[in-house]
Amino acid sequence: VEDLDEVAAEITAAGGIAHVYQSDITEFDAVEELGRRVLAEHGRVDVVINNAGRSIRRPIDESYDRFHDFTRTIDVNYLGPVRLLLTLLPGMRERGRGHIVNISTWGVRMPPAPRWSAYGASKGAFDIWLRTVAAEIAADGVTTTSIYMPLVHTRMSAPTDFSGIPGLTADEAANLVCHAVVARPIEISPWWTGAVQAWTDLRRGAAQRFMERSAGRRSGE
Repeated sequence: VEDLDEVAAEITAAGGIAHVYQSDITEFDAVEELGRRVLAEHGRVDVVINNAGRSIRRPIDESYDRFHDFTRTIDVNYLGPVRLLLTLLPGMRERGRGHIVNISTWGVRMPPAPRWSAYGASKGAFDIWLRTVAAEIAADGVTTTSIYMPLVHTRMSAPTDFSGIPGLTADEAANLVCHAVVARPIEISPWWTGAVQAWTDLRRGAAQRFMERSAGRRSGE
């Protein structure tokens, strides 16, 4: 909560208004209560930015006795956000307006990457859930944007050595989120993901064999 208070102070100093609410997104009753409290105190929610995320990179042979890796990622990356939106969506639909921004990952648009099974599955689950729901709520004036974010160099990505891979700064990533809120495109993704996804769809066997060879080389290192 100290970090949230610091951000709120920066917003206030810049002339804005900020309110801080602390919650654990893995505690579903608490998440529902958060949504109800915000609605009770402010009357409505116009924009939701789903930026909660837990990233785990671990090969499957080190995961046999770590089922909690999968429950942790699914709770944070999928079930928690669903619980919150189930509380907020009725009010958005009744008012006929609202926007949901999901910070997904470019990995959802790519061939599945070895060692990222827990993370990729949880992010993919919410991506499909939101795109499915979007088709149902569009007629009520509620829109969505899925941001298939490329690599962002942050403390979360730091445990994996991405030093030789181009990526965004946190400020550059934030600019994408601001664009999503203002322009409300259906999706934002790196320009090259469309071509890679098309190749993957057309040549799924070839794409999988490529990833298998890549994983095999890493295992032999």
